[in-house]
Amino acid sequence: MDRQRSRAGISFVAPNLAAVALFMLFPLGFSLYLSFHSWDLFRPMRFTGLANYRQLFDDPMFYIALRNTAVFTTLTLVPTVVISLGAAAALNRKLKGMALFRTAVFLPLVASTVAMAVVWRFVFVTDDGLLNIVLGWFGVRPVPWLTDPRWALISLSIVTVWKGVPFATVILLAAMQAIPENLSEAAMIDGAGAWRRFRSITVPLLRGALSFVLVITVLNTVQAFDQAYALTDGNGGPETGTYVLGIMLFQNAFRFYQVGYAAALAWVMFAVLLVLTALQLRLSRREM
Repeated sequence: MDRQRSRAGISFVAPNLAAVALFMLFPLGFSLYLSFHSWDLFRPMRFTGLANYRQLFDDPMFYIALRNTAVFTTLTLVPTVVISLGAAAALNRKLKGMALFRTAVFLPLVASTVAMAVVWRFVFVTDDGLLNIVLGWFGVRPVPWLTDPRWALISLSIVTVWKGVPFATVILLAAMQAIPENLSEAAMIDGAGAWRRFRSITVPLLRGALSFVLVITVLNTVQAFDQAYALTDGNGGPETGTYVLGIMLFQNAFRFYQVGYAAALAWVMFAVLLVLTALQLRLSRREM
């Protein structure tokens, strides 16, 4: 009977394991193999050892992309956490019509990132864009959202925050609804106000969910590509204003056909994400 159950379990798990091996493990292993070779998709591969990694760390464009990605991550991470925390607190109320508001908040989560980035391009137009028209009502001069390198990275962060807040809100709202109501009621009886209850009870009990949101947001921003590509046509412009690691990876792989070099960049990005994730998880465990 035990052997039959084992065989049945293996037969049920085998298709999933095969899919993981085919679509995850093999591409990972092959990309690592490519990172030690020079290949342009047309000529045979040529083993180069660590030459791709040495070239990467000598490439000034890599450090520009790394700097832009770090700034972009910072500009995206803080607003995403703050806005999603406030949105989750606002939606965690028993009010009439709250389901409609929750649906409206979660709509960006199901929208296509590329399609929404194209719509945002029209919003960010300097001359007659919707955002500058609204700012003009308050006497603010037109902002060069996509034509100035500094503003372009901020524009990219705005689009990413708009796209990332709904997912983070879902996670935080679910965690808030799992908090026992008697804790808040006891604090209310002791005279604690709404802000004090939120700061002293809700936020400390959300540490696990907040840590998850932080990790996911960092992973998404370091790997950001689709919204940056749609906003800048894949050029990382203006100048190098939105030249992030995802754009650099795409250009080297599919424009310059330096596939081995792009694979080396991908594994460096993986190492950076691994270190950041491990550091964040370690810090969150210490706080708990």
